[in-house]
Amino acid sequence: MILGRQGSGKGTQSLRIADAYGCVHVSTGDVLRAAVSEGTELGLKAAAVMESGGLVSDEIMNGIVAERLAKPDIGERGVLLDGFPRTADQADALERILTDLGHSLSLAINLDVPVDEVTDRMMARGRSDDTEEAIRRRLQLYEEQTAPLLDWFEERDLLATIDGLGSEGVVFERLRAVIAKCVA
Repeated sequence: MILGRQGSGKGTQSLRIADAYGCVHVSTGDVLRAAVSEGTELGLKAAAVMESGGLVSDEIMNGIVAERLAKPDIGERGVLLDGFPRTADQADALERILTDLGHSLSLAINLDVPVDEVTDRMMARGRSDDTEEAIRRRLQLYEEQTAPLLDWFEERDLLATIDGLGSEGVVFERLRAVIAKCVA
């Protein structure tokens, strides 16, 4: 799985990792949108929550992720999770889901980019929802939720923190070196 602040390059690096290793890239947003478009029971529940402006509960999100991880392509090729889990409670649920499927977590990569750098990156994107206040709030939420999550992975000796500064290629080579140790 890959962790990192918004704007750290997780999405870009996730695509490179999936391409290089042949694993399935599963992002929380994509899984959520797929469940909604497929009209699954959990997808319909998630749609109702999102339409009312609420946040999808852990129970619904965990169920949607469990359904996705149970699909044959994951068992055949492995998975790179991007955006899930976001909290230690979700990590506990993920551990149970994987155990039930006969799998386990092998590595959690924290793509570390300083707050000022990710703020600059997000402001440069020019998206309408990337105001300074919105960015500051999202980063604050990330810090509040992720510190315990990083501890969760560290306690299980699964966490590798990678310097996310530099060109895409340089950062990817750092990621490859860590992944190579895990899959060796």
